[in-house]
Amino acid sequence: MTAARFVVGGRVQGVFFRAGTREQAQRLGLRGYARNRADGRVDVLAVGDAAAIDALAAWLRQGPPQARVDELERLDADPAEAGADFTIG
Repeated sequence: MTAARFVVGGRVQGVFFRAGTREQAQRLGLRGYARNRADGRVDVLAVGDAAAIDALAAWLRQGPPQARVDELERLDADPAEAGADFTIG
């Protein structure tokens, strides 16, 4: 089981970025969350298979059509931080 935290910057709030992230994560069988940050970026926690997390990372570099990703930071994370599903908040 692998876990990664992503911090995504750019035009990523108000453009269905979190909902699109949840769709991709669920399709890939990942648990975790996507949450807006007060600074305009989005936090994403992904827990699951390493290849699935890499696939989500590739999607996060693009995001949904309305988004513009200028920054994608990947950090190690604790798998215990994730719940049973992938949620948005």
